Amino acid sequence: QVQLVESGGGLVQPGGSLRLSCATSGFTFGNFAMNWYRQAPGKERELVASITSSGTTNYGDSVNGRFTIYRDNAKKTVYLRMNSLKLEDTAIYYCNADLRVILTQKRYAYWGQGTPVTVSS
Repeated sequence: QVQLVESGGGLVQPGGSLRLSCATSGFTFGNFAMNWYRQAPGKERELVASITSSGTTNYGDSVNGRFTIYRDNAKKTVYLRMNSLKLEDTAIYYCNADLRVILTQKRYAYWGQGTPVTVSS
């Protein structure tokens, strides 16, 4: 069965760092784009960072320059390194795997349960 399990969240002071991990199983990890989303209380879900199957990365404007997404295909794991954390980074962070097959018009999307990050002094 498909599993995406996030870890690494917790309480951190402003200016601190965390590394989130998303360990996966049950699908062909190397073929999927991997994404990190977050959702804060009272706000819409926000795309934080993405990495394609070939390694191309993109970041949301609010985290660009502070966060880094990277993947280890051998470990079937995607990471999010978060530096210079701010109060507004507080949210539940979700791992997402996404594959779009144009030829067959199929889309595969898998989600983890999330890991909370709280930035507070």
